[in-house]
Amino acid sequence: MTEKFTLDDCRRAPKALLHDHLDGGLRPGTVLDLARAHGYDGLPVGTAAELANWFATAADSGSLERYLETFAHTVAVMQTAEALTRVARECAEDLARDGVVYAEVRFAPELHTNRGLSLEEVVEAVLRGFAEGELIARETGHPIVVRTLVTAMRHAARSMEIAELAVAFGDRGVVGFDIAGAEAGNPPTRHQAAFDYMREKNSHFTIHAGEAFGLPSIHEAVSFCGTDRLGHGVRVIDDIVLPPGSSPDQDSYPGAKLGAIANYVRDKRIPLELCPSSNVQTGAVASIAEHPFNVLARLRFRVTVNTDNRLMSGTTMSREFMLLHEAFGYGWADFERFTVNAMKSSFLHFPQRLELIDEVIKPGFAVLRG
Repeated sequence: MTEKFTLDDCRRAPKALLHDHLDGGLRPGTVLDLARAHGYDGLPVGTAAELANWFATAADSGSLERYLETFAHTVAVMQTAEALTRVARECAEDLARDGVVYAEVRFAPELHTNRGLSLEEVVEAVLRGFAEGELIARETGHPIVVRTLVTAMRHAARSMEIAELAVAFGDRGVVGFDIAGAEAGNPPTRHQAAFDYMREKNSHFTIHAGEAFGLPSIHEAVSFCGTDRLGHGVRVIDDIVLPPGSSPDQDSYPGAKLGAIANYVRDKRIPLELCPSSNVQTGAVASIAEHPFNVLARLRFRVTVNTDNRLMSGTTMSREFMLLHEAFGYGWADFERFTVNAMKSSFLHFPQRLELIDEVIKPGFAVLRG
């Protein structure tokens, strides 16, 4: 019998989040406050409720490129150290209240230098905010560990600088490197030198791939760049042939045939940072019910649940859990597996990963199962 639970139940579940963008998760009220404080008059509406609705509607375009245009407003109000610290602090608080116990939040330092901050000052401001948020969360009974990934924009030419930044701050809260932005026309191999540098320094990285552009992007990220994880990676489904008559909500897929790329991703246990709501908004998939998450989970890929951009998608980790529960009938055992997948795949050091799995995540789900 399928377990039944509510959004409030999902909030009680201990969650691990690997793919969340700092500039995609601001509180609408904070966007308004910072816009007024810094003289930014480009916001399309004037109240927090209207702004929340505008972001969700504008992002719901079915196009990754148009989806990314919404970030112009959030990035515009994140150009001072004070603003970056506030946004990071509130991010940690919001995630903790939603039951997230571990989060890797990513941001692109190069986007926050328009008012004179150096790349180093940007990173320091964000790390300061996360530390403050962790302290507040702990004091309010919702402890969380927050680490960050620094992201290079794939259409720009600063990836080596950002990779060096990741290594330089590697003992201060930055656990990895990433590239993001429109995939089409900007292949990951364009930044091969940065990935080679990260491997040379024994440092971790993930690559946005297989979100909008498909298998070629995944192939380059995995085979040439040697990524540790795939940011989204949802289009790996294009390398899987299911038996005729298969549906996205089956319990198993006997007879499924995997191509070379899909087999390699699964065999190597390369984590997929899947973001269901965002994947629908950007047109990577048609709907939650048609999302290949279930196919990939049942075929034992290392799937993880993520938010991507909480403001643009009007979502939380708890909401993503609930959507998957409603679409595919997942119970607590499934969500525990997805959460352990995420924790195993994190860029945190192994003893800390194990501690969170054994002392927080597994006991938390045991309580939910009763």
